[in-house]
Amino acid sequence: MKVSVIGTGYVGLVSGTCFAEIGHDVTCIDIDENKIKTLKEGKSPIYEPGLTDLLTRNIKSKRLHFSTDYDSVKEAQAIFLAVGTPSSDDGQADLKYLYSAAESVAKNLSDGAIVVVKSTVPVGTGGKVKELISKFTNKKFHVVNNPEFLKEGSAVEDFMRPDRVVIGYQEEEAARAMEELYAPLVRQGNPIYMMSNLSAEMTKYAANCFLATKISFINEIARLCDLVGADINEVRKGISSDQRIGKHFFYPGPGYGGSCFPKDVKALMFTAKEYGMDLSIVGATEDVNDSQKMYIYEKMKKHFGELKGRTFAFWGVAFKANTDDVRESSAIYMAKALVDAGAKVNFFDPVAGENYLKVMGDKYRESISMYDNKYDCLNECDAMVTMTEWREFSFPDFPEIKNRLKTPVIFDGRNLYETNKVLDHGFEYYAIGKRIK
Repeated sequence: MKVSVIGTGYVGLVSGTCFAEIGHDVTCIDIDENKIKTLKEGKSPIYEPGLTDLLTRNIKSKRLHFSTDYDSVKEAQAIFLAVGTPSSDDGQADLKYLYSAAESVAKNLSDGAIVVVKSTVPVGTGGKVKELISKFTNKKFHVVNNPEFLKEGSAVEDFMRPDRVVIGYQEEEAARAMEELYAPLVRQGNPIYMMSNLSAEMTKYAANCFLATKISFINEIARLCDLVGADINEVRKGISSDQRIGKHFFYPGPGYGGSCFPKDVKALMFTAKEYGMDLSIVGATEDVNDSQKMYIYEKMKKHFGELKGRTFAFWGVAFKANTDDVRESSAIYMAKALVDAGAKVNFFDPVAGENYLKVMGDKYRESISMYDNKYDCLNECDAMVTMTEWREFSFPDFPEIKNRLKTPVIFDGRNLYETNKVLDHGFEYYAIGKRIK
């Protein structure tokens, strides 16, 4: 099948590359000329495990193409809209990029083409896209909602082996075509759920908000464990073994970040308000997460008292491991608070360093230093702070850490380390919800 994908961010680039991998003829379109030039050279503008190999192989096989124009849409049977839908100041999803892409697609559509809304969009957007396209073409077309459920850091694996595929549709013809498109990915029996466009749009938001709620819930329980003396690792095992609860998204940490959860939580709350409803649980999820991002900072203030003149070493600044995405990372909020208090920050991250420096801005960059080695960034620092759960941080050389630091203190924002081992090496140790003897 000939496929066009509008947008080459995480969703668009992974989707387009993976569709090419299973045999479709794919053209990915983006208005960013530099990005398209980079992609044509086989270089991925984002860090995602496994993506570069697929990119190179499918470009070489001439199944994957990149362009800044919409010519490929004229022959495409399916056109995926995978552009960003960022949050506006009031939390509403900003759909200007989606509508702009839909208009450009409309002017180039072939008869009978399927326009697939892959972007995360508020309930009812599919209908609005259909109305918009109808203003620019008299050709027959279909609008399908096909929300993505990709996790950054495992997006390729998630796409190639999906738990489920959700298709929101009106016409049976479009549903059958989408089944054919995804058939190679669900041969092991994983389901394709067919539903209305409205239900597909709601499914995406509901799923992400529920996962965000699980994260905020375990973080709040961890904070209570700190107060009462229980250990969150023991508690987590005790409750997650219940199959009704499950183990996923149930690890305490510095709060969720990234491109999806923060904006999707805000967008669903905005939609509810449009209908005169407050989503109390989702609202509490956001409130807990906002405070969680500064939880380790509060422990640092309590330990040191005065932060001015001190230097702290961050291990990791990406919002999670296996990605270079720093959007809404707690490392941003923590560093800004520390610098505002008169401290400095050294940091090491395997892939996200440059992105982190870009978002920090001139006001803070003078007090933030990037290092190429996790141990070098510790030199003469007052404490080490684990912010991202990169695997290479899991089994460090504790004597080396102690030798590098000015004072032997570890703030473990990801609960990476065995408490007794850290204490046996002579560190003062702070974590989230762990019982520290």
